[in-house]
Amino acid sequence: MLSLFKKPAYAFALVSFFLGELGDGLNVFQGIYLVNIGWNESAIGIALSLMGLTALICQTFAGDVIDKTTMDRRSILTVAATLTACSAMAVLFVREGNQDHMLMYITKVIEGLASSFIGPCLAALTLASFGPEEFDQIMANNSIWGHVGSAMSAVLAGATAFVFYPQIKFCFFVVGISALCAVIGVKLLPEGDPLLGRGFHGSAPVKNSDEQEEKETPQAASYLEVMSERKTLILCLTGFFFHFANANVLLVLGELMSNGDDNNGGDDGYYNAYADGDDGAAEESGTSRSAIPLIGGAILLAQATMTFATWIGDYYTKKGVGRKVLFMAGLVTLPIRCALIIYWKDAGNAFLLSTQILDGLGGGFFGLLHPYLVADITFGSGRFNLIMGLTASCFGLGGTMSNFFGQMVVEKLGHVASLTGSLVISFVPILIFAFLMPETMNTRGKKQLDADEVADDYVLA
Repeated sequence: MLSLFKKPAYAFALVSFFLGELGDGLNVFQGIYLVNIGWNESAIGIALSLMGLTALICQTFAGDVIDKTTMDRRSILTVAATLTACSAMAVLFVREGNQDHMLMYITKVIEGLASSFIGPCLAALTLASFGPEEFDQIMANNSIWGHVGSAMSAVLAGATAFVFYPQIKFCFFVVGISALCAVIGVKLLPEGDPLLGRGFHGSAPVKNSDEQEEKETPQAASYLEVMSERKTLILCLTGFFFHFANANVLLVLGELMSNGDDNNGGDDGYYNAYADGDDGAAEESGTSRSAIPLIGGAILLAQATMTFATWIGDYYTKKGVGRKVLFMAGLVTLPIRCALIIYWKDAGNAFLLSTQILDGLGGGFFGLLHPYLVADITFGSGRFNLIMGLTASCFGLGGTMSNFFGQMVVEKLGHVASLTGSLVISFVPILIFAFLMPETMNTRGKKQLDADEVADDYVLA
């Protein structure tokens, strides 16, 4: 069995699966646990926001470090995965009552910093090991297994929390075990060619470092050149407005579902029981325990749909369908989702929850095409991971602003007004991408190659 995972593609699938189990889904269970032991909602919100804000600030920096590092990227990935897991499990050391805030705040900052390096490291190692020709196929495979890992973590964490209720803290051991498996799996990954991993031409993976010839490091494009590239700016704007419209929708959806269940002992009863520190009342009513499978199921539904969308995107990419068509397919799911939630706001939780399928489709296509587009735009510049980080930061900024302004609108004007705002804004990324972004498929590094050919012809002449 071990020899099977020595094949690079299988090794990457294995590592992606276990890294997927370190995903954000377990933050939901962290929130439940902290409310359970007496934390108030504002303190939990600050802790989770600190993680997102740290990642937002650090992602571009992390990408630049991964581009320029002379260290083995596998070592960086190991450290990042370990720190992410340790930070996530720090919740086990929080004492009963609304205390130990600084412990959680500091560890969430560390988690946000460490997690910023995981994506760039995995993408760089994939590019370094397989080159630009096979990059799409392997990244799609990585993405699929990452979603499967996230779904599995939701199932395992939910089952553990349900079985050991009210001691749901045992579900966080899923993170620790996953991190250990990921660290073991990283040892099976090839290092590949470090220069190829940052998107330079003229490099090829080597089997043994002793066989690698000394070669001068190519000159990377300037920061200004790659950051001001037209297609980079279009992708940043598209992702910013997509997440600006999208991030708040899930919050509003959860609020609509809980508000619609007030009279039936729904989510509000669950949160209020914990907010009052009344563990016995929550346990006696059974609402909190019964909510655990619902939360796990919601995460599972989204990840399963993302897995399907990633597989479909990979299938049609192999068939020659361009980036633009598939990316647009992901973008158009958002206005449909917003419209359906508004239409079904009083139809019941089953109808509202079903709209998460559209969220999974949009997220799946967006997540799959993002590294494809960045590789198309930047290959040959030596700034692949920098732009991966820059675009991710723009997406994160959109999401952060969405939650802030979206909830302000909810407070002042109501849920329907907030969803209507998201619906209107969701057309902005569609228009930007449709009219301004050219097709990038089969253009990976073409500009740089053409320049090199012209220079060679000039020298020969």
